[in-house]
Amino acid sequence: MIYIRRVGPLVLHKRQRDKKKFRFVFMVAALIISISLVLRLLQTNPELTLSNLVGRSVGGAASFQLKTDNHKDDGPKGKCGLAKPCPGNDYTFKIYSGATNIIGPQICFEGKMIIEKDTRGNRPGINIAVVNEKTGEHVSTGSFNMWNGKVEELIEFLKSIEDGSLVLIATFDDPATKLNDEARTLIAELGSSYISQLKFRDNWLFVGGKKTITQVTFEQHIKNDRETNKYESWPEMIEMEGCIPRID
Repeated sequence: MIYIRRVGPLVLHKRQRDKKKFRFVFMVAALIISISLVLRLLQTNPELTLSNLVGRSVGGAASFQLKTDNHKDDGPKGKCGLAKPCPGNDYTFKIYSGATNIIGPQICFEGKMIIEKDTRGNRPGINIAVVNEKTGEHVSTGSFNMWNGKVEELIEFLKSIEDGSLVLIATFDDPATKLNDEARTLIAELGSSYISQLKFRDNWLFVGGKKTITQVTFEQHIKNDRETNKYESWPEMIEMEGCIPRID
């Protein structure tokens, strides 16, 4: 009896330890499987983010459940991230100015990012994308430093733009220090109303054209003013989007 009383508890204690080990291994395995599943979902669906997943605990193991939206589907989205598609066969565009002297501008046309955002301070000054009005084909791109670059290069580029071209412009950091009257006049001929007012570190977006049939103009301008600036020495970033009638 003494032998049984000594051995019995020892055997029971060993079983408890084995049971705890098994439970721990099971929890770790379940966690690994759950994480693998989440990573696979994120890879297969680029629009899915972790914010769409709700973590919870079931029986000590981690599991995930997709969040569902209760609102109705608003319909198909437009190109370049527009809330809705442009009517008919119209061209779609969306452009962003730079932010301070770090985050560069973006120009998107018909779902194609012609000038991509850069966070290394590249492409300061005036950034231009030229598109054929009839075909929507990207023709050329230019970036011109207006702080310590040569305005002659900007003038040469503007003169090289052919008739029937759509012109999209986004500024970054300082777009105006090196601008002269000739450059401003050439941009004004594309349809700009604000180019004559553009000053040091203003933010400016423009869509126009050189002797185009549609003759549409989109433009936004925000002044550099320390009293109203969002970033002290720079105004806030601005964005602009819209639709341009396509020539059939």
